[in-house]
Amino acid sequence: MNTDLQLARHAALAGAAVGLRYFADLAELPREYKSDGSVVTAADRAVEAAVRAVLADARPGDAVLGEESGPTGTGARRWIVDPIDGTALFVAGDDRWLVLVALEEDGEIVAGVVVVPAQGRIWWASRGEGAFAARYTGDSVGPGQRLQVGRSRPDGLAGSVLGVIPTDDGLFPAEREMLAPLTAVATKTAWGVHAALLVAGGEFDLAVQTRGHVWDFAATSLIVTEAGGCYGGLDGRTRPGRGTSVFARDAGLHAAALDLLVRGTGTMR
Repeated sequence: MNTDLQLARHAALAGAAVGLRYFADLAELPREYKSDGSVVTAADRAVEAAVRAVLADARPGDAVLGEESGPTGTGARRWIVDPIDGTALFVAGDDRWLVLVALEEDGEIVAGVVVVPAQGRIWWASRGEGAFAARYTGDSVGPGQRLQVGRSRPDGLAGSVLGVIPTDDGLFPAEREMLAPLTAVATKTAWGVHAALLVAGGEFDLAVQTRGHVWDFAATSLIVTEAGGCYGGLDGRTRPGRGTSVFARDAGLHAAALDLLVRGTGTMR
């Protein structure tokens, strides 16, 4: 029987294969819009269906929460799926979109997988076992490289490397205000893959994702913490949930960034 992590990888790669087929023919893909104004497509639903099919076949008694189809089932074990994280990037032909699959047990994320299909890259982690990254082709995953947050980086926020999600053109004015005190001292830097993954790999010191839901953060939060980093929300939560999230290479930097972000929210009117 597959371990939960092996199953998460298999499910994420199955979804990635479906997503790539749609990505290869974007001109024929109609765009729709949710009530919050975010874009959604048939590709999102097809990828989620592929992931759910793999999970249901192997773990039929487990609950699943998907961004597009909502919750199914109940119990202490819940799979959390974001079929295409970054649909706006996807429909624009940008290769940075992701497939996210995580497993939650008794309220704790215990396994997480991130796939960037258009780049042929995969990241994974299981609780207490570390975080890894590799290249992949089809269903074949190359040797995993263990991830470690940067330990020889600046001690404070000054000079630290910061990634912000979404990209500049996707930020709301209020989010820019919130970020202003932090970006005044940290060096905001463009990212080629999700900035939280760059924190896990030691390339960035900080990443701020200005908005999202549990499915946006479940897998990435575990990968960062298993790489030795820190994750938490602007509201003080330490588990993935709705709102702004901060990923950092250590707890001190995380606390300092949160302090400035809270100041930024105080400037909003």
